[in-house]
Amino acid sequence: MNTVEINTTDIVAFLKKPRAAFTKADIKRFIKAQGIRHVNFMYAGGDGRLKTLNFILNDEAYLDEILTCGERVDGSSLFSYIEASSSDLYVIPRYATAFVDPFAELPTLCLLCSFFNKDGEPLESSPEYTLKKACAAFKKDTGLEFQAMGELEYYVIAPDPKCFPAKDQKGYHESAPFAKFGEFRQKCMLAIAQAGGRIKYGHSEVGNFTQDGLVYEQNEVEFLPCDAPDAANQLTIAKWMIRNMGAKYGYDVTFAPKITVGKAGSGLHIHMRLMKNGANQMLKNGVISDTAKRAIAGMMKLAPSITAFGNMNPTSYLRLVPHQEAPTNVCWGDRNRSVLVRVPLGWAGKTDMCKQANPKEMASKYDTHQKQTVEMRSPDASANVYLLMAALCVACRYGFSLKDGVKVANDTYVNVNIHKAENAKLLKTLDCLPDSCAASADLLLKQRAIYEEKGVFSKAMIDGIAAELKAFDDRTLRAKVTKNAKAMAELVKTYFHCG
Repeated sequence: MNTVEINTTDIVAFLKKPRAAFTKADIKRFIKAQGIRHVNFMYAGGDGRLKTLNFILNDEAYLDEILTCGERVDGSSLFSYIEASSSDLYVIPRYATAFVDPFAELPTLCLLCSFFNKDGEPLESSPEYTLKKACAAFKKDTGLEFQAMGELEYYVIAPDPKCFPAKDQKGYHESAPFAKFGEFRQKCMLAIAQAGGRIKYGHSEVGNFTQDGLVYEQNEVEFLPCDAPDAANQLTIAKWMIRNMGAKYGYDVTFAPKITVGKAGSGLHIHMRLMKNGANQMLKNGVISDTAKRAIAGMMKLAPSITAFGNMNPTSYLRLVPHQEAPTNVCWGDRNRSVLVRVPLGWAGKTDMCKQANPKEMASKYDTHQKQTVEMRSPDASANVYLLMAALCVACRYGFSLKDGVKVANDTYVNVNIHKAENAKLLKTLDCLPDSCAASADLLLKQRAIYEEKGVFSKAMIDGIAAELKAFDDRTLRAKVTKNAKAMAELVKTYFHCG
């Protein structure tokens, strides 16, 4: 079967072509055939959350007009770094992103949009265009393509059914009836897939607890790697889908990085791989390649400021503490969840596991090298996904510019749990991640020239992000709230629906 035949996306199945090939004529044909009455333009604002502009289809001429010309929006209400005196922007739909809104009572088609300035040029400081610029600069300098995918963790919250209780903080891959929201997760996954999301799998996660008559259950949806702009689109749509599905079922859903002390926080781990002519370059002879090490070296060097894009509210830094499967120090390792960048188990063994598990099966010749990634573990869903992936792309490109990139990677490699007592001496030699938004802003301003190189991040954007982070005034906040349950609860409530 080809991609079109097995795709669960309604519009792909109808048009019988892949999304990348969608044209304006295709969109109009689908709208007419399916009785679509409304079109929604959607776009991520500075907070990373999807915004919506509704259109009713007056007639065919108006449909053609909006699909061709887009519409005006107020950029100063979407981005903190755009002045009200010059805030008019255009939003133009990208046909490849079209999907049917599964929650609308009236038939509605949604399209993600790109931002353009008054001269009809891409808005330099828009998140989506920043990521495109980062990927283009990466390919120009390295000859490689930057691909990514995310692990989207979230809590589902609902009245406690008081039957088959899951064991506290032991919910990883739990099944029903001990896991309560598997069917909800599957419905979310189907909706995301029908909107074009390429999902790897979904499962329940470690976190689960009951509080005030409510059950809190952590879940995860993980995606397949693809070009970074598509990966960012999929994650942004996925958050929108999961929240809307929660509203439909009367559940609350949060992607907040931390919601209480002593319970698992939710991250947004980003996996990356570097491709050339369709081949993964992360391994050589079954071990991590020097190409991958150079990318890792860049992330080690820029780790202090990457948090400015990946951890964007004070509760982010309540998650980045020891013994919570979240990183605190700048280092990397194989299959190691205590480090900042992890090289996951990568199917590099010499045996045919499929045949061993299924003795009557013919020997398989599947090329597993394509599956190898490296994983950045510090980010969470407070991030604007486009800017986070752009920052990671910049960091990987920076690694290739370092003459001693492989040495930098080798010097920051660890193969032990750095939080165990016997490794205290090693821990003291490693740099620490920032402990607050304000500290991240300071480090971003120190390293800003690297992000601004080749025009990837605009100066206004860096200034705006730093100002937003400093405005939290949280340099000592983590120490104050960690032992103050009431203060912690208030902080969590404030940023409960971040990202």
